Amino acid sequence: MGFFGKLMGEGTPDYPELDASSPAASKLNSVKDKLTELAGQVKDPMEVVPADGAAYVFIGKPPKKFGIAWIENNEINNFKTLLAKRGASPITLEKLSNRLREAYVNDAPEEKFSITLGDKKVVVVPSDSLAADVKTIIDHVAK
Repeated sequence: MGFFGKLMGEGTPDYPELDASSPAASKLNSVKDKLTELAGQVKDPMEVVPADGAAYVFIGKPPKKFGIAWIENNEINNFKTLLAKRGASPITLEKLSNRLREAYVNDAPEEKFSITLGDKKVVVVPSDSLAADVKTIIDHVAK
């Protein structure tokens, strides 16, 4: 992003640092290595939703244009891996995107935080309800 983009307010907003003693930080610690690996591979902004033993990552600019990755069982997954593992159709993935968009709009809290993974600043969205909804949506398609 260039100087004018920053001047016009584009890019990742500045959120306060996530408190290392918070429940969200504790949840992220269990997947930190894979999350750092993912952050090193992704150029777009990331919003991480911590969960117990997992993390759901909105990549891009949710709720408008985004992709998603998730870390479960020490594996990074995304739409491509879902296609490969389950043979999900593009129509199914479009429906999945729409349901994830709805969940984000309905459940994402106003209060967000930031962490740094490697050289990348990442937004943390501490919402148990969003994490539960995203897990349900992905699990429904993955089975």
